[in-house]
Amino acid sequence: MPGTDAVISLERFNESHIDGITALYNDPAITRQVLQMPFQSPEVWRKRLESDNERVVQLVALHQGTVIGNIGLEQFSRIRRSHAGNLGMGVATAWQGKGVGSKLLAAALDIADNWMNLQRLELSVYADNEAAIGLYRKFGFDTEGLFRDYAVRDGGWVDALSMARLRRTPKAG
Repeated sequence: MPGTDAVISLERFNESHIDGITALYNDPAITRQVLQMPFQSPEVWRKRLESDNERVVQLVALHQGTVIGNIGLEQFSRIRRSHAGNLGMGVATAWQGKGVGSKLLAAALDIADNWMNLQRLELSVYADNEAAIGLYRKFGFDTEGLFRDYAVRDGGWVDALSMARLRRTPKAG
């Protein structure tokens, strides 16, 4: 079991991480908490990497070179929604509750706030994922709505919450 004092580094997702990302999201415990399909091939992630779009930032958390988490931040491309973006993340089961999610989320929020100038960040999270909901609330996300029967998981329908964080900028003068 990893310790809370383990050295975790963050890197931009690149070709060298494809096998690690594939393994992360093919873990059944992770697959059931995200919208990824099980048994994905590395090619799925390689195609996502091919897009050279500065509106998309993908980070990985590493421990001793092994991928233990991932976060994606995407700024919406529509002009009237370009002030907003969407987040999605996953953390290896053995590393949940050890600060990996906080480190990934803090880095993504820094990029969103200070480099992309995003005013609004949105995410969806399964309504029964209390740990993730708690993490998002800790970083200023509020629940905006309930998506009933949002997705199929383990052969049944599950609800999800719509959450968002608005960046409050001080008014000039």
